[in-house]
Amino acid sequence: MDDWIDYYDSTHTIYVSKLHRDLHFQIIARDIIGYITSPEATVLDYACGEALSANQVAAACGKLILAEPAPGVRGRLIARFAPNTKIRVRSLDDVRKMQDQSVDLVVMNSVAQYMTGEELDAALLNIRRLLTRSGKLVLGDILQPQVGMFRDVIALLGFGLRHGFLKDALIGLISTALSDYRQLRSKIGLQRYSEDEITAKLKAAGFAVQRAHTNIGHNRWRMTFVARPPMVR
Repeated sequence: MDDWIDYYDSTHTIYVSKLHRDLHFQIIARDIIGYITSPEATVLDYACGEALSANQVAAACGKLILAEPAPGVRGRLIARFAPNTKIRVRSLDDVRKMQDQSVDLVVMNSVAQYMTGEELDAALLNIRRLLTRSGKLVLGDILQPQVGMFRDVIALLGFGLRHGFLKDALIGLISTALSDYRQLRSKIGLQRYSEDEITAKLKAAGFAVQRAHTNIGHNRWRMTFVARPPMVR
């Protein structure tokens, strides 16, 4: 995951325009809010990225913890959300030291593909420890083995067409093909999981799991799973 952390901590071109970037985070915030069941809930956004719309999520819960491994991004989060007393910014090391059963909802969106299988297993075990008995983990944007980059391209172009940045999307795809992202993706690759494989990982970490009807974000060819500690009888 370290190479990807370095990439996202750099001046990258993953978003084709400011509108694309802003809409991306607005839609993710909207989808996260849909999983919040109490205005008093403590929510952890695991490896949150820039989280530009975190104020919206914070307004829907009691406390929002933004956990981010990239130090440069983390510094921007601290500066951006300093006025909001409901938001706390933490490193992943900080998350590993958090109190047991202290979080009601954990969202890990568009993260698993950048982790090794062992890194994901360790993260899931820690999240299981952090969740309250009635809490849940939302594991989103899981890439499927049979769905390649072509579907990502189609998803981006469709997103651009619907929201008025199709031209920027086309230009951005050309830029991405020549960028460090493309080179890194070709060199390291992205982790992909079938529904059975990710279900098995979640069960091994102690969760009861089901696939959500829709994915977080705009890419309908990726998967989201909702995992909960098993009910104690």
